[in-house]
Amino acid sequence: QLQLVESGGGLVQAGGSLRLSCAASGINFDDYAMGWFREASGKGREGVSCVHIDDGGGAIYYADSVKGRFTLFRDNAKNVVYLQMNDLKPEDSGVYYCAAERVPPQMAIQTVCFPQTWTDLWGQGTQVTVSS
Repeated sequence: QLQLVESGGGLVQAGGSLRLSCAASGINFDDYAMGWFREASGKGREGVSCVHIDDGGGAIYYADSVKGRFTLFRDNAKNVVYLQMNDLKPEDSGVYYCAAERVPPQMAIQTVCFPQTWTDLWGQGTQVTVSS
């Protein structure tokens, strides 16, 4: 069964941390770029962080709004991608989605970390709420 299952969301105070996990099943995980996207209430879905099939050598993109605070890493042995979120701000609140996409390795990951370009597989999302 093809699926992505997110976990780790919750309610946290500003300045706090959360770690999101996305477990993949039914796909050859090593063949897929992975991405985290979020959708705040009343706003469109945006790319937060995306990673190519491995996370070495500049293969990770972060949105400017999360650089220095969020860290993405993938464990290809466990078919899991994580998003460590530190120093959370109220504007980080929203539903966080994990997605998988077969991205040609020659494409720079920052050029494809937009939700409209990810069509292969999406998770159901996990809610993150940051209180001020």
